[in-house]
Amino acid sequence: MKLELASASDRLDLNGYEKDGLGFQALAGITGLGLPKLSVQWLEGAGDGAAYRGRRVLPRDMDIPLDIVGRDRVHLAELVNRLARALAAECTLTYIDAEGMRWSAPVQWTGGGDIDPGAGERDIQTVITLRAPSPYFLAESAQTVTIGGGTAPAFLSSLSSMPLASSQAIGDVQLSNDGDVPAFPVWEVTGPGDNFKAVSPAGKILHWTGSLAAGERLIVDMGAATVRSGTGMNKYTLLATAPHFWSIPPGSSTATASLLNITADSRIVCSWRPRKWVVI
Repeated sequence: MKLELASASDRLDLNGYEKDGLGFQALAGITGLGLPKLSVQWLEGAGDGAAYRGRRVLPRDMDIPLDIVGRDRVHLAELVNRLARALAAECTLTYIDAEGMRWSAPVQWTGGGDIDPGAGERDIQTVITLRAPSPYFLAESAQTVTIGGGTAPAFLSSLSSMPLASSQAIGDVQLSNDGDVPAFPVWEVTGPGDNFKAVSPAGKILHWTGSLAAGERLIVDMGAATVRSGTGMNKYTLLATAPHFWSIPPGSSTATASLLNITADSRIVCSWRPRKWVVI
């Protein structure tokens, strides 16, 4: 496992000493990269036991022991200053798994960082404490499925399609979530077309009843529960009654997408970023 800590202006390789013999090295003893802590709600009545009412996943707190190694005392001071500047603002902690896939979480420095100035001429050790507001590590690269348009398969050939008419299409979309918790898709629909509908693998339906002119875009973010035009205009009010903003379960699954009154220029792009909460 390799770790990186990045700010807006710098990126620190926490595997630097092992790779180059200089820089920052995360040591054994890291805590907070396993399953996150939970807040579990129980209802206790007059009878025996209790009834489970739900749970909330708490922010993730991590302690990372570091060895910082420089060429000399001056270079060591420069490395410590780089760490201090990176921690001064919001950072991103990234780990690279055995297959080279990158998973990231925004973090804030909440403590640690004590240093003994006289500990060594070339290296010092410290422990930094970080908190991730979200307990999940998010894949840096989104997975996508594109349907229609000039650079992707046409609707009726790319879907397991059931044509309704020459200008209408409905069919299956194969989804693969490489994470270990549900991921939220973002649907980007490019017109012309109307009555966009997305049905989850479990049968939950989100139906947008509006219409799109040629080249006009609609963006449905299932995680944020927002529906906007390509220019940012709120289109939520055009959702049908009782919309479901659904997620993609881990593994392979099948959703259904449909769009009416399409042409060869119509296109749907479904993208999602898998999430993990265990780092190994």
